[in-house]
Amino acid sequence: MSLKVLSAGAVKRGVAQLCAAFERDTGTKVEVEFTQVPKMRKRIATGESADVLVATAGAMDEFAASGKIVPATRALLGRSRVGVVVHKQAPAPDVSDTEAFKRALLAAAAVVHNDASSGVYIAALLEKLGLKAQLGDKIVVVSSGAAIITKVAELGPGAVGMGQISEIMVMIDKGLDVKLVAPMPDAIQNVSTYYAAVAAASATPDAAAALARELTSDTAKKIFAATGID
Repeated sequence: MSLKVLSAGAVKRGVAQLCAAFERDTGTKVEVEFTQVPKMRKRIATGESADVLVATAGAMDEFAASGKIVPATRALLGRSRVGVVVHKQAPAPDVSDTEAFKRALLAAAAVVHNDASSGVYIAALLEKLGLKAQLGDKIVVVSSGAAIITKVAELGPGAVGMGQISEIMVMIDKGLDVKLVAPMPDAIQNVSTYYAAVAAASATPDAAAALARELTSDTAKKIFAATGID
């Protein structure tokens, strides 16, 4: 027996660890693929099958409305916040409130975000704060959370990135020359809430339900907390 998990990338560390433990404990092979939530939405909408889905609240609402998940199996996995990241050798800018955050971005040589769920929020935020036009071509848009951190490391001191704290922590652990400054100010913070649920198309719903329960258990929440997901 095998299970396929399609998961948002922001919760990668915890999902990978828990799926590996489930495979080890049950003997059920678990294949996990991480992707951006907007891409997951398109893939599920066009008929791709999986056994367990891990996605944001909005995506799960969409999956439920279109009959793509078993609603009774949906449970909270955790919440992720957006953090500010700079090169390891750069001084940490003040981002303690919205005005300080704006000053930090305007002083940056480059401002990096992705085009996933959190990146869509950041793009709208830059517009709302009147920064998009001022920053102009200093804005660098990349394809994933990991790519944000990689780009900041590549660009060096002067670059400022914004991405999921959980993804920033993964890349710091991998040895990239970056550091987490702080979460974005509460007044403009974007909290992404993630859920796990059994896909309606699963051919092994009982095993899929067992895995979904494992991903949302009290033990799992402790594991996710250590990866920046609360």
